[in-house]
Amino acid sequence: MKRLCDKYAAKLVAQRLADPGEPLVGGLDDVLEWNREDPRARELAKVFDRLSINSLVFARPAEPYAAILDFLAARHPETIRPEDTETRTFLHDIPVCREFSGEALAAHLKKRKSVIVPGHGIASFGTVTPEQGFVFYSSTIFACFVLFFSEYLARARTGTLDDEYREVFRTVAAGLPAPHAAPPALTAGLFNDEDTVLAAMAEAGRAVVGFGLVDSFFGNISAHLGGVVHISQTGSSLDELEGCIDPCPMDGSATTGLTASSELSAHEDVYRRSDYACILHGHPKFSVIMSMDCDRTDCPNRGRCHVACTECRTVDGVPIVPGEVGTGPTGLCNTLPPAMAQTGAAIVHGHGVFTAGSTDFNQAFARLLDIENRCRERYFETVNAHD
Repeated sequence: MKRLCDKYAAKLVAQRLADPGEPLVGGLDDVLEWNREDPRARELAKVFDRLSINSLVFARPAEPYAAILDFLAARHPETIRPEDTETRTFLHDIPVCREFSGEALAAHLKKRKSVIVPGHGIASFGTVTPEQGFVFYSSTIFACFVLFFSEYLARARTGTLDDEYREVFRTVAAGLPAPHAAPPALTAGLFNDEDTVLAAMAEAGRAVVGFGLVDSFFGNISAHLGGVVHISQTGSSLDELEGCIDPCPMDGSATTGLTASSELSAHEDVYRRSDYACILHGHPKFSVIMSMDCDRTDCPNRGRCHVACTECRTVDGVPIVPGEVGTGPTGLCNTLPPAMAQTGAAIVHGHGVFTAGSTDFNQAFARLLDIENRCRERYFETVNAHD
């Protein structure tokens, strides 16, 4: 358990979600162990006494995330309610706790996956492994980032910005890391055998996480070879795909799809409609933000945009489509494939970006990075035009 606590504390730092020496991750096996000594551990240990959990993640986020969370907690003193897919899938909403105590934290974590303590940090938990707490912590930061920038743009459009929001926004924007200017050089060439496919998928998955084009390590990735879709398993880490890729025959002749990504059906239909060889799916932040940007205030679908949007919106020609994760009448399995087959890329409202490559992952990755960079540029252009 100590090894897992160390691993996910290091991942928080590696993904720039917390500063070095800040994450505190505790795991309960036969005894409670922490990744390091910290005076806060004594109080946090009380959470284990009150909840049926086996791990806890706590850290003050790195900047600019800390400023964003403290600002939102001041504006939404009891509960923060983002509207992105990560929130709907994992968090529902994010409670704000005004007291750093084990009892207060446990009261909130009994109902939700994470809690924000202004000025202190985020607490999240796992019932099986510290990985769960890492995911919830990361999703909290992702959701708050998207909400902060989305809300600012919406207020800029309606002329309802105030001086405090403008000041915090300028500070946060100035603290954003520079975007990656060029994609990595991934293995080039056609996929000729399963070993080549698996190695290329693992390499591309690590690159997507390394470039910060996901929330925590989520997303999915697939490659089509001889009527078989090799796809990452549901809940798998894109930066640790070895052993977590399922070969799924498109004729349904095997049951491997049971553990495959929930978006397998969407990937399969893209391949049926096109000659693409591979698909990447990530959750780059500004692409998600711009997918949710709409200047219509009288739309009857407001509040249900992620499943009911009928507007033909694009970002520089890349279509934005609605659709929920998985299958069903409002699943993205219905909306994504037609858009992908036509353009090789699509943005799903409040969710993320899908891109395809004709031969290998180089084209798909370049498209993914380019769409995120263009969305970032369009965001600040739009803000500047209205602020």
